[in-house]
Amino acid sequence: MKILESELILNPDGSIYHLNLKPEDLASTIITVGDQERVEQVSCYFEKIEVKKQHREFKTHTGFYKGKRITVISTGIGPDNIDIVFNELDALVNVDFESRTLKENLGALEIVRVGTSGAMQADIPVDSIIASEVGIGFDNLLHFYEVPDQLFDEEFSEAFQKHTGWNANNSKPYVVAANQELLTKFTSEGIKKGITTTNVGFYGPQGRVLRLPLQDPEMNRKISSFLYNGRRITNLEMETAAIYGMSGLLGHKALSLNVILANRANGSFSKDPKMAIDNLIKKTLDKLVQ
Repeated sequence: MKILESELILNPDGSIYHLNLKPEDLASTIITVGDQERVEQVSCYFEKIEVKKQHREFKTHTGFYKGKRITVISTGIGPDNIDIVFNELDALVNVDFESRTLKENLGALEIVRVGTSGAMQADIPVDSIIASEVGIGFDNLLHFYEVPDQLFDEEFSEAFQKHTGWNANNSKPYVVAANQELLTKFTSEGIKKGITTTNVGFYGPQGRVLRLPLQDPEMNRKISSFLYNGRRITNLEMETAAIYGMSGLLGHKALSLNVILANRANGSFSKDPKMAIDNLIKKTLDKLVQ
Protein backbone atom coordinates (compact mmCIF):
# COMPACT_ATOMS: atom_id res chain seq x y z
CA MET A 1 0.00 0.00 0.00
CA LYS A 2 1.33 3.42 -0.96
CA ILE A 3 2.07 5.78 1.93
CA LEU A 4 0.46 9.19 1.34
CA GLU A 5 2.53 12.35 1.01
CA SER A 6 0.90 13.75 4.15
CA GLU A 7 2.08 10.72 6.19
CA LEU A 8 5.60 10.22 4.84
CA ILE A 9 6.84 13.76 4.29
CA LEU A 10 9.94 14.17 2.12
CA ASN A 11 11.95 17.32 1.49
CA PRO A 12 12.49 18.58 -2.07
CA ASP A 13 15.91 16.87 -2.18
CA GLY A 14 14.34 13.49 -1.30
CA SER A 15 15.45 13.47 2.34
CA ILE A 16 13.06 12.62 5.16
CA TYR A 17 11.29 15.57 6.74
CA HIS A 18 12.77 16.13 10.22
CA LEU A 19 16.11 14.34 10.10
CA ASN A 20 17.01 15.70 6.64
CA LEU A 21 18.61 12.34 5.79
CA LYS A 22 18.53 10.09 2.74
CA PRO A 23 18.73 6.30 3.07
CA GLU A 24 22.36 6.22 1.95
CA ASP A 25 23.31 8.65 4.75
CA LEU A 26 22.52 6.12 7.46
CA ALA A 27 24.66 3.32 8.88
CA SER A 28 23.05 0.18 10.28
CA THR A 29 24.73 0.87 13.64
CA ILE A 30 23.53 4.07 15.30
CA ILE A 31 24.48 5.97 18.43
CA THR A 32 21.83 8.37 19.70
CA VAL A 33 22.65 11.31 21.95
CA GLY A 34 20.38 14.01 23.30
CA ASP A 35 22.62 17.06 22.98
CA GLN A 36 23.60 18.30 19.52
CA GLU A 37 27.07 19.18 20.80
CA ARG A 38 27.61 15.57 21.85
CA VAL A 39 27.53 14.48 18.20
CA GLU A 40 30.99 15.97 17.67
CA GLN A 41 32.12 14.52 20.99
CA VAL A 42 31.43 11.09 19.45
CA SER A 43 32.47 11.68 15.83
CA CYS A 44 35.82 13.22 16.82
CA TYR A 45 36.94 9.61 17.28
CA PHE A 46 35.95 8.61 13.73
CA GLU A 47 38.79 8.10 11.27
CA LYS A 48 36.59 9.52 8.53
CA ILE A 49 33.29 11.42 8.46
CA GLU A 50 31.34 11.11 5.21
CA VAL A 51 28.00 12.68 6.18
CA LYS A 52 27.31 15.85 8.17
CA LYS A 53 23.72 17.06 8.25
CA GLN A 54 21.48 19.00 10.60
CA HIS A 55 17.85 20.13 10.73
CA ARG A 56 16.49 21.71 13.90
CA GLU A 57 17.86 19.75 16.89
CA PHE A 58 18.59 16.69 14.77
CA LYS A 59 22.28 16.65 13.93
CA THR A 60 23.79 13.61 12.20
CA HIS A 61 27.34 12.49 11.47
CA THR A 62 28.08 9.20 9.69
CA GLY A 63 31.62 7.94 9.52
CA PHE A 64 34.00 5.12 10.35
CA TYR A 65 35.46 3.98 13.67
CA LYS A 66 38.09 1.24 13.40
CA GLY A 67 36.65 0.38 10.01
CA LYS A 68 33.02 0.10 11.17
CA ARG A 69 30.46 2.49 9.67
CA ILE A 70 28.52 4.23 12.44
CA THR A 71 25.93 7.01 12.51
CA VAL A 72 25.62 9.32 15.53
CA ILE A 73 22.46 11.42 15.74
CA SER A 74 21.08 13.87 18.29
CA THR A 75 17.48 13.35 19.33
CA GLY A 76 16.89 16.33 21.57
CA ILE A 77 15.14 15.77 24.89
CA GLY A 78 12.08 13.66 25.66
CA PRO A 79 9.85 10.86 24.37
CA ASP A 80 8.09 13.04 21.78
CA ASN A 81 11.37 13.47 19.92
CA ILE A 82 12.02 9.74 20.15
CA ASP A 83 8.76 9.18 18.26
CA ILE A 84 10.02 11.41 15.44
CA VAL A 85 13.56 10.07 15.30
CA PHE A 86 12.76 6.36 15.49
CA ASN A 87 9.91 6.45 12.98
CA GLU A 88 12.11 8.33 10.53
CA LEU A 89 15.15 6.11 11.11
CA ASP A 90 12.94 3.11 10.41
CA ALA A 91 11.52 4.71 7.28
CA LEU A 92 15.03 5.35 5.97
CA VAL A 93 15.72 1.62 6.22
CA ASN A 94 12.38 0.01 5.49
CA VAL A 95 10.45 2.29 3.13
CA ASP A 96 11.13 2.69 -0.59
CA PHE A 97 10.97 6.47 -1.00
CA GLU A 98 10.37 6.24 -4.75
CA SER A 99 7.31 3.99 -4.59
CA ARG A 100 6.28 5.03 -1.04
CA THR A 101 5.79 1.38 -0.12
CA LEU A 102 7.30 -0.89 2.51
CA LYS A 103 10.28 -2.92 1.37
CA GLU A 104 9.73 -6.66 1.04
CA ASN A 105 12.68 -7.48 3.31
CA LEU A 106 12.73 -5.33 6.42
CA GLY A 107 16.03 -4.32 8.00
CA ALA A 108 16.93 -4.15 11.69
CA LEU A 109 19.07 -1.35 13.08
CA GLU A 110 21.46 -1.63 16.05
CA ILE A 111 20.87 1.43 18.23
CA VAL A 112 22.75 2.45 21.37
CA ARG A 113 21.79 5.50 23.38
CA VAL A 114 24.68 7.35 25.02
CA GLY A 115 23.01 9.51 27.64
CA THR A 116 23.19 11.14 31.04
CA SER A 117 21.13 10.24 34.05
CA GLY A 118 20.49 10.71 37.75
CA ALA A 119 20.91 7.89 40.28
CA MET A 120 18.06 7.06 42.65
CA GLN A 121 20.18 5.07 45.10
CA ALA A 122 22.80 6.57 47.43
CA ASP A 123 25.33 3.81 46.76
CA ILE A 124 25.53 4.47 42.99
CA PRO A 125 28.48 6.83 42.48
CA VAL A 126 28.49 9.74 40.08
CA ASP A 127 30.48 9.10 36.88
CA SER A 128 29.49 5.40 36.95
CA ILE A 129 27.73 3.79 33.96
CA ILE A 130 24.44 1.91 33.92
CA ALA A 131 23.05 -0.20 31.08
CA SER A 132 19.27 -0.07 31.35
CA GLU A 133 18.00 -3.63 31.60
CA VAL A 134 14.44 -2.32 31.79
CA GLY A 135 12.82 1.04 31.08
CA ILE A 136 9.68 2.24 32.91
CA GLY A 137 7.88 4.82 30.80
CA PHE A 138 5.94 7.57 32.58
CA ASP A 139 5.06 9.11 29.20
CA ASN A 140 2.09 8.10 27.04
CA LEU A 141 3.90 7.67 23.69
CA LEU A 142 3.52 3.89 23.42
CA HIS A 143 -0.18 4.06 24.30
CA PHE A 144 -0.86 5.61 20.87
CA TYR A 145 0.33 2.43 19.13
CA GLU A 146 -1.05 -1.09 18.96
CA VAL A 147 1.31 -2.97 21.25
CA PRO A 148 1.61 -6.78 21.34
CA ASP A 149 1.09 -8.30 24.78
CA GLN A 150 4.62 -9.66 25.02
CA LEU A 151 6.31 -6.24 24.67
CA PHE A 152 5.15 -4.84 28.03
CA ASP A 153 5.70 -6.39 31.47
CA GLU A 154 2.24 -5.80 32.93
CA GLU A 155 2.95 -7.48 36.28
CA PHE A 156 5.95 -5.21 36.82
CA SER A 157 3.82 -2.17 35.97
CA GLU A 158 0.99 -3.18 38.30
CA ALA A 159 3.42 -3.77 41.18
CA PHE A 160 5.02 -0.37 40.60
CA GLN A 161 1.67 1.43 40.49
CA LYS A 162 0.53 -0.24 43.70
CA HIS A 163 3.76 0.57 45.56
CA THR A 164 3.80 4.23 44.53
CA GLY A 165 0.05 4.90 44.76
CA TRP A 166 0.25 6.05 41.14
CA ASN A 167 -2.01 8.99 40.32
CA ALA A 168 -4.84 7.82 38.05
CA ASN A 169 -4.65 11.15 36.18
CA ASN A 170 -1.14 10.25 35.01
CA SER A 171 -0.43 7.98 32.06
CA LYS A 172 -0.20 4.30 33.02
CA PRO A 173 3.50 3.36 33.33
CA TYR A 174 4.68 0.84 30.76
CA VAL A 175 7.63 -1.47 31.32
CA VAL A 176 9.79 -2.65 28.42
CA ALA A 177 13.11 -4.48 28.27
CA ALA A 178 16.35 -3.80 26.44
CA ASN A 179 17.53 -5.97 23.57
CA GLN A 180 19.14 -8.90 25.38
CA GLU A 181 21.91 -9.39 22.82
CA LEU A 182 23.11 -5.81 23.20
CA LEU A 183 22.65 -5.87 26.97
CA THR A 184 24.89 -8.95 27.24
CA LYS A 185 27.47 -7.42 24.92
CA PHE A 186 27.75 -4.17 26.90
CA THR A 187 27.38 -5.40 30.47
CA SER A 188 30.93 -5.86 31.71
CA GLU A 189 33.45 -4.40 34.10
CA GLY A 190 32.61 -0.72 34.44
CA ILE A 191 29.07 -1.08 33.07
CA LYS A 192 26.39 -2.43 35.42
CA LYS A 193 22.78 -3.35 34.71
CA GLY A 194 19.96 -1.28 36.16
CA ILE A 195 16.29 -0.33 35.95
CA THR A 196 15.57 3.11 34.57
CA THR A 197 12.52 5.36 34.75
CA THR A 198 11.77 7.58 31.76
CA ASN A 199 10.20 10.84 32.89
CA VAL A 200 8.19 13.37 30.89
CA GLY A 201 10.00 16.43 32.23
CA PHE A 202 13.09 17.56 34.13
CA TYR A 203 11.60 19.44 37.07
CA GLY A 204 8.26 18.35 38.56
CA PRO A 205 8.21 14.93 36.85
CA GLN A 206 11.62 14.20 38.38
CA GLY A 207 10.68 15.55 41.81
CA ARG A 208 12.53 18.87 41.54
CA VAL A 209 11.00 21.91 43.23
CA LEU A 210 11.84 25.49 42.29
CA ARG A 211 8.57 27.39 42.83
CA LEU A 212 5.83 24.90 41.94
CA PRO A 213 4.67 22.40 44.59
CA LEU A 214 4.50 18.73 43.61
CA GLN A 215 1.36 16.61 43.39
CA ASP A 216 3.23 13.87 45.29
CA PRO A 217 6.35 15.12 47.12
CA GLU A 218 7.12 11.54 48.20
CA MET A 219 7.27 10.05 44.69
CA ASN A 220 11.08 9.86 44.42
CA ARG A 221 11.26 8.15 47.82
CA LYS A 222 8.63 5.65 46.69
CA ILE A 223 10.50 5.01 43.45
CA SER A 224 13.81 4.42 45.20
CA SER A 225 12.22 2.04 47.76
CA PHE A 226 10.42 -0.07 45.13
CA LEU A 227 11.62 -3.65 44.63
CA TYR A 228 10.46 -6.11 41.98
CA ASN A 229 11.78 -9.66 42.18
CA GLY A 230 14.66 -8.31 44.25
CA ARG A 231 15.56 -5.63 41.71
CA ARG A 232 15.51 -1.92 42.49
CA ILE A 233 15.17 1.17 40.32
CA THR A 234 18.64 2.61 39.79
CA ASN A 235 18.24 5.80 37.78
CA LEU A 236 15.96 8.19 35.95
CA GLU A 237 16.14 10.07 32.65
CA MET A 238 13.86 11.04 29.74
CA GLU A 239 14.21 8.72 26.72
CA THR A 240 15.05 5.08 27.53
CA ALA A 241 11.60 3.44 27.78
CA ALA A 242 10.42 5.24 24.64
CA ILE A 243 13.51 4.02 22.77
CA TYR A 244 12.92 0.44 23.91
CA GLY A 245 9.23 0.59 23.07
CA MET A 246 9.64 2.07 19.59
CA SER A 247 12.53 -0.28 18.79
CA GLY A 248 10.53 -3.27 19.93
CA LEU A 249 7.54 -2.29 17.81
CA LEU A 250 9.68 -1.61 14.73
CA GLY A 251 11.96 -4.64 15.03
CA HIS A 252 15.21 -2.90 15.88
CA LYS A 253 17.79 -3.70 18.59
CA ALA A 254 18.25 -1.02 21.24
CA LEU A 255 20.22 -0.43 24.42
CA SER A 256 20.41 2.65 26.63
CA LEU A 257 23.68 3.45 28.38
CA ASN A 258 23.62 6.11 31.06
CA VAL A 259 26.48 7.90 32.76
CA ILE A 260 25.41 9.04 36.22
CA LEU A 261 26.03 12.77 36.51
CA ALA A 262 23.80 13.41 39.54
CA ASN A 263 22.93 11.33 42.57
CA ARG A 264 19.44 12.40 43.64
CA ALA A 265 19.62 10.41 46.87
CA ASN A 266 22.68 12.16 48.31
CA GLY A 267 22.66 15.41 46.29
CA SER A 268 26.07 14.98 44.64
CA PHE A 269 26.99 15.95 41.07
CA SER A 270 29.88 15.01 38.79
CA LYS A 271 32.97 17.21 39.13
CA ASP A 272 33.81 16.70 35.43
CA PRO A 273 30.71 15.82 33.39
CA LYS A 274 32.47 16.14 30.04
CA MET A 275 35.14 13.63 31.03
CA ALA A 276 32.49 11.23 32.40
CA ILE A 277 30.52 11.40 29.14
CA ASP A 278 33.70 11.00 27.10
CA ASN A 279 34.54 7.85 29.05
CA LEU A 280 31.14 6.39 28.15
CA ILE A 281 31.55 7.36 24.49
CA LYS A 282 34.92 5.59 24.20
CA LYS A 283 33.60 2.46 25.94
CA THR A 284 30.57 2.44 23.61
CA LEU A 285 32.59 2.80 20.42
CA ASP A 286 35.01 0.06 21.42
CA LYS A 287 32.17 -2.33 22.34
CA LEU A 288 30.45 -1.71 18.99
CA VAL A 289 33.48 -2.86 17.02
CA GLN A 290 34.10 -6.01 19.07
